[in-house]
Amino acid sequence: MSRFSGNWASLLLPINSDDSIDLMRLSDAIDVLIASGVDGLYSNGTACEFYAQSEDEFDAIQNLLAEKCVPASQPFMIGASHTDARQSLARLKRAVNLGPDAIQVILPDWQPVSLDEGRDFLLAASEAAAGIPIVLYNPPHAKRVLTPGQLAQVTQDTSVVAIKLALGGEGWFDQARQHLGHLDVFVPGHHLATGRREGVAAGAFSNVACLSPGGAQRWTDMMANDLTRALAIEKRIQAFMTEHILPVANAGYTNAALDKLLASIGGWADVGTRLRAPYRSIDPAVAIALRPVANAMIPEIMLP
Repeated sequence: MSRFSGNWASLLLPINSDDSIDLMRLSDAIDVLIASGVDGLYSNGTACEFYAQSEDEFDAIQNLLAEKCVPASQPFMIGASHTDARQSLARLKRAVNLGPDAIQVILPDWQPVSLDEGRDFLLAASEAAAGIPIVLYNPPHAKRVLTPGQLAQVTQDTSVVAIKLALGGEGWFDQARQHLGHLDVFVPGHHLATGRREGVAAGAFSNVACLSPGGAQRWTDMMANDLTRALAIEKRIQAFMTEHILPVANAGYTNAALDKLLASIGGWADVGTRLRAPYRSIDPAVAIALRPVANAMIPEIMLP
């Protein structure tokens, strides 16, 4: 049985016009996420712009998350990722004191690591985590994107219990079933129903939850009782992403910008579309124009 599963929603940083983080708006967004009933919250993935935070800002964000989640008995994970292994381990050690259900890390990411180097880092992270489970975040834009077989090798004898990754090409699900049975596999949100059908996906750190945390939760819950209907909705979610979000990505915007666009389309919190400089922000007018399109194509997700 999976230790971690379901629909996990990301924190997204509200950025003020002076490039500062608006912790008041972030606090309000966390309240909405908890009230929406998502299976879990997580901080400092790509959507939370972990790569653009000072250490004081990192601490403020994680403290706020813990202060909200612990009294609400809301499962939460803290992302301790950093391109520098030493900084990542330092973040991880501070995160331990906040009592998260798990801690996410990436592999050191400026100079790509070998499999042995990656495993050495995960062993060090496991020791620093002091018994808290580790989640490995290995997205498509990582410097070293691992195959299922390589993931099994690099996580051997570590405290890694789950992984966040993208789906591969032909034969990927067979490889995942062969090599990743000991890990909870988290796939992109808009592929979750397919991942469940294939018997591979425990859950998603979900871009669909960026669009609508409550809608993503209802859709995830549906998969247990009506997978056929959930798969039909997934086709329309993917059509929306392909027809209306992918062209924005192809215009040169980052994944973090796309996630904030989705949240602005959903309108569930005052997150905004601004990223920290020098990264380009999407015009809020794009979200306004796409909102009725999303309402028409995937009403099951967009309904409050």
